[in-house]
Amino acid sequence: QVQVVDSGGGLVQPGGSLRLSCAASGNIFSVNTMGWYRQAPGKERELVASITSSSSTNYADSVKGRFTISRDNAKNTMYLQMNNLKPEDTATYYCKADLRYYSSSGYVLAGDYWGQGTQVTVSS
Repeated sequence: QVQVVDSGGGLVQPGGSLRLSCAASGNIFSVNTMGWYRQAPGKERELVASITSSSSTNYADSVKGRFTISRDNAKNTMYLQMNNLKPEDTATYYCKADLRYYSSSGYVLAGDYWGQGTQVTVSS
């Protein structure tokens, strides 16, 4: 019915940049808050940044001033521009979307959907 797909990860040198994308598709009624999370090996998943449907944003202290979250509501898509990347940014990045979507019988249902994850590696 609905799916969330994230992409854009890769290998980059310290100080470099990457742009992640997250797209929601399917029988979507609305997309509310979206967010980027990351999980490094041996660590818990943590919130990196989030953005509401009205584009209010929130960032983890560790990425403030370096990362910028944005969204295109017409495309149900969210982005994370990551600049001045550091080795400690290395992790698998996941997007999460708070969706309202139509069921097969026409009801509007709600739920959080996660992307499959995209690997970001910062290394020289």
